[in-house]
Amino acid sequence: MKVSVIGTGYVGLVSGAVFAELGHDALCVDNDERKVKMLEQGHMPIYEPGLEELVAKNRAAKRLRFATTIQEAMEHGDVVFICVGTPPLPSGAPDLSYVDAVSRDIAKHLTKYRVIVEKSTVPVQTGEKVKLTISKYAKAGSEFDVVSNPEFLREGSAVADAFNPDRIVIGAETQRAKDMMLNLYDKFRDKCVVVDIKSSELIKHASNSFLALKISFINAVANICELSGADVTQVARGMGLDQRIGPQFLYAGLGYGGSCFPKDVDAFVDISAKLGYDFHLLREVQRINHVQLEKFLKKIEQELWMLRDKKIAVWGLAFKPNTDDVRESPAIKICAALRDAGAKVRAFDPKGQENAKSVLAGIEFSPDMWHALEGADLLAICTEWDEFRKADFARIKKLMAHPTIVDGRNIWDPVEMKKMGFAYRSVGR
Repeated sequence: MKVSVIGTGYVGLVSGAVFAELGHDALCVDNDERKVKMLEQGHMPIYEPGLEELVAKNRAAKRLRFATTIQEAMEHGDVVFICVGTPPLPSGAPDLSYVDAVSRDIAKHLTKYRVIVEKSTVPVQTGEKVKLTISKYAKAGSEFDVVSNPEFLREGSAVADAFNPDRIVIGAETQRAKDMMLNLYDKFRDKCVVVDIKSSELIKHASNSFLALKISFINAVANICELSGADVTQVARGMGLDQRIGPQFLYAGLGYGGSCFPKDVDAFVDISAKLGYDFHLLREVQRINHVQLEKFLKKIEQELWMLRDKKIAVWGLAFKPNTDDVRESPAIKICAALRDAGAKVRAFDPKGQENAKSVLAGIEFSPDMWHALEGADLLAICTEWDEFRKADFARIKKLMAHPTIVDGRNIWDPVEMKKMGFAYRSVGR
């Protein structure tokens, strides 16, 4: 099939490359000419394991191309995906202006039947607004269907997730649209779940909000563990063995971040309020997530007493390992708070460094993890990269002015750290 993908961010670029790998003729469109030129030269605007190789393979096979106009997207694709950003507004509601603008442009260039697919994360009832917009601006009698097909890709494992989906949700109104989407996903037909459009839109927000709830729940339990002397890792292990609960997302730490969970929880709270329901439970999830950062900073203060002029090394800036995404990263917020308190912050991240520089001023960025430690009064661990887990403890101790570590990701054993002479504090242990 011929597929067009509008937007080449994490969702759009991965989706386009995967559709090409599945044998479809894919065209990825972005109005950022610099980004398109970069992609045509084989350079990736984002870091995602396996993506660069996938794009290169399918460009060479001529199944994946790039363009800059929606007109090209509409001329090419029988199925046209909307994968533009929906960043949060100050109110927490998603900014749907990009979706609206793309919908109007789609209408202008709609000359034959097309399936228009929402893949951007949008609140329930957006599909009917997209349909209304296209109907309003398209020529009279134009044929099209709007479909909801939310993505469930995890940054850091998006390519693997795309080829091993738990489910593929398709929200459609007509049999024609359903059949085209099922043909598009023919290799995963047994994973397809066909529902109505509004239910599809809600599945995305409800899923991410529930996972955020699990994270906040185990962080709340971690607080009880610290007060009682229990170990949250053991509690989480015992809970996770219950098949009704499962072990995923039961890792106590600094809370959730990134481009999805904070935005999606905020959006779900906002759309619920607009529909007349006050989602108290999710507002508590938001509060716990915020408090978790405050508690981590308090531990650092307790170890150093005064933060002013103290040298603090920070390992990790991306919101999670295996990505360069620093959007809503707890690490960025921690660095900013330490800087504002007068600390001398020196940070390192294997992949997120350059993105962090664009949003974080007033700290020093180290060329490697060891440089960050030189003369440090304390090491704060904010992202659980494998190279941090495997670090040489003797070297850490030698480089630091004081062997004090506050670990926000529980990557090391507290008993072993104490035996090696470290002052070591973690979360919920």
